Amino acid sequence: MVGAGGLRRGLAVRAVFAVKRGWYRLRYPRLTLGRGVEIRGRIRLRRGVRVSIGDRTRLNKLVRFAGPGEVTVGADCLLNATWIGTWTSVTIGDRCLLSDCELLDNDFHNLPPERRHDPPVPATRAPITIEDNVWIGAHALVMKGVRIGRDSVVGAATVVRTDVPPRVVVAGNPQQTVKKFHD
Repeated sequence: MVGAGGLRRGLAVRAVFAVKRGWYRLRYPRLTLGRGVEIRGRIRLRRGVRVSIGDRTRLNKLVRFAGPGEVTVGADCLLNATWIGTWTSVTIGDRCLLSDCELLDNDFHNLPPERRHDPPVPATRAPITIEDNVWIGAHALVMKGVRIGRDSVVGAATVVRTDVPPRVVVAGNPQQTVKKFHD
C-alpha cells in the first residue's frame, strides 16, 4: 500500500515528465511523443530528422537523433545514451532495450576515393529495422540495411553488418551467433 507521501511523490514525478514532454514538443516540432514517455535525461534532434517515440518509452542520459530521415521507436522501450543517424529510416519495435549504442542507416560518404568529398549517393544508405524485444548492448554499432529479429540480443561492442535472425545472441566484429534461444 502506498502512503500519502509516496502518492504525492509519484504525482510530482509524473508532473515533471509531463512538463519535459511539453517542452521538447515545443522545442522540436518534428518530435512526436506518446503517452507516458519518460525523458530522464535529454534529447537532441539535428538536421531535420523526424522522430516518433511510443507510449511509456524511457530515455536516459543524452539520446541523439540526426539526419534528414525518420526514426520510429515503439512502446515500452528504453534508450540509454543512444545515437541514431538516419538518412532513410530507423524503426525500433516495442519493448526494446538500447544501451549506449549507435544505429547508422548510412555511410555518410562515398567509398571510391575520387567521390569521397561528393554528396553521398543513394547506395550509401539503407533502412534499419529492429524488431520487438531486442536488446542492444553498450558500444554496439548497427550498420545500414540491417534487420535484427525479435527477441535477439546484440552483445556489447558488436558491429552488426548483416541481418540477425530472431531469438539469438550475436557478438563480436564481425558479428557471430554465439547462442540460440530454444522455444
